[in-house]
Amino acid sequence: MTSSTLLILSVLVSSCLSISIEIGNLQSVAVNGTLLCNDKPANNIKVKLYEEEAILDVLLDERFTSESGTFEMSGSKSEVTTIDPKLNIYHKCNYDGICVRKISIMIPPEYVTNGEKPARVYNIGEINLASKFSGQSTDCFN
Repeated sequence: MTSSTLLILSVLVSSCLSISIEIGNLQSVAVNGTLLCNDKPANNIKVKLYEEEAILDVLLDERFTSESGTFEMSGSKSEVTTIDPKLNIYHKCNYDGICVRKISIMIPPEYVTNGEKPARVYNIGEINLASKFSGQSTDCFN
């Protein structure tokens, strides 16, 4: 192939890639809750809101819990299909390892809103991080 053919081909591929990124509906989600450690407010706990993807999840928002253990967050992303939001909680409640414990909570699709502003907020309620959770893992790179 000549260099001009390669240049034209790369421009076409880039155009197609940029078009596919812009295709889809803007969707938003919001979540809140209270985190406890041994029935006391768990403050300064990292929480991240993601859109789950097959290869690499997309970060929508990142926060830390307040002194009272509460948090609220939201985010949005354009996607052709309904987004699959999840909340990751990173903590060291009753854990002395060098990394942190990670709990993932999937947010039900009925809490996903078309548009930039979420119409509903998914409330995870009050979670005591001292409990054992199915699927809990250890994470050193959050």
